[in-house]
Amino acid sequence: MKTKWMFGAVGLAAAFLFLAAKGGGTVNGEEARALVNQQGALLLDVRTPEEFSAGHIDGATNIPVQELEARLTSFPARKDQGVVVYCHSGRRSANAVGILTKAGYTRVSDLGAMTNWK
Repeated sequence: MKTKWMFGAVGLAAAFLFLAAKGGGTVNGEEARALVNQQGALLLDVRTPEEFSAGHIDGATNIPVQELEARLTSFPARKDQGVVVYCHSGRRSANAVGILTKAGYTRVSDLGAMTNWK
């Protein structure tokens, strides 16, 4: 029984290391700022235009999650460029990460809620 748990923990740790090296997975504010400011990742706000107009993180590009898939042909990032996604609570950003990953974007990170940027 302990052997199965150990392999599971090792596999999980390897997955986290893989995601960190690729610039993917969930990131905190400090990690997100480093990806954007030091590595040139696109900061993507997937909230509605109204929410974006009411306040957003400086430098963010607004593409509502409902429009993301349809707008992939004109998406402003290369598939190998980092993308940091955020929204109001984290639900839409997680959905957007799935859309981008499925479309072949390899360095997509989920900040979750905009307030995590702090």
